[in-house]
Amino acid sequence: MKLGVMMALFSGVDLDDALDRIVAMKLDAVEIGAGNYPGQSHCPVQELVKSKAKARQWASRIRDRGIEISALACHGNPLHPSAAFARKHHDAWRNAVRLAEMIGVNTITGFSGCPGGSDRDKGPNWIVCPWPPDFSEMLRWQWEKKIVPYWKREAKFAADHGVRMAFEMHPGMSVYNTETLLRVRKECGNNIGANFDPSHLFWQGMDPLASIRAIGKAVYHVHAKDTRIDPINTSLNGTLDTKPYGDELARSWVFRTVGFGHDALFWRDFVSTLRMVGYDGVISIEHEDSLMSAGEGFSKAVEFLQGILLKEKLGKMWWA
Repeated sequence: MKLGVMMALFSGVDLDDALDRIVAMKLDAVEIGAGNYPGQSHCPVQELVKSKAKARQWASRIRDRGIEISALACHGNPLHPSAAFARKHHDAWRNAVRLAEMIGVNTITGFSGCPGGSDRDKGPNWIVCPWPPDFSEMLRWQWEKKIVPYWKREAKFAADHGVRMAFEMHPGMSVYNTETLLRVRKECGNNIGANFDPSHLFWQGMDPLASIRAIGKAVYHVHAKDTRIDPINTSLNGTLDTKPYGDELARSWVFRTVGFGHDALFWRDFVSTLRMVGYDGVISIEHEDSLMSAGEGFSKAVEFLQGILLKEKLGKMWWA
């Protein structure tokens, strides 16, 4: 198994400088933003898709350092009820697929998106309970009229370009838990799988290890990000929390660097469970810890995970 980083962490740093830092930390891979929410500060997608030579030259800047490109990241909402918004995110998604094919990357990480509750809505509608009855009717409409038709078409487009889609199970999006991930895969195509990020599962009350077992070989990519649940605030307000992420003292939960929400035993089990279901790819560090600078969070995550992965590698070598 390899250790990498989601390059949004280095969004204010020149590509070559960021790569030098990554090499110095002895990482194996990078996941690079190719549009929509992660941005494209290191990857000028519109320019690169016009020239295979330029695209390959850009990729060589990374690979010549001995670094693998684990995925292109294009997290957006092409199902948004605003036609202009949806078109912009759709076009970015398709360009990411085209670029991935040109440079020999087979995975795009992203979101499933979330539509409105009807054709008259102006904003997305994330439905989390079945009652009143119109909630269930809207949810059925979303899946039958928007989610399945769109991703069935886009799964074929991705497959035609040799690309698979790794959806992050993210609250606020239509695919947010194990059940919805497996549903979209079943109904839309087997080249849809998971970009497995346990941080979003913790606060929903899910067990990431059980989820990995259920998803199995459809785990296509992995994010390393932790969550700390505040027992006092959660006992008062539950885990559904709309307060800003920076209001750490009042929130029911906050994102943390790995090891600051769950201990090493969990993360060892996490890596081991991934291995048991056949995943031997990249674990990509994502930094969204509001209590640490990007540099501090990144360095602590690397040190923490390198220790765990080293134990895994040494164990594998011994048994071999």
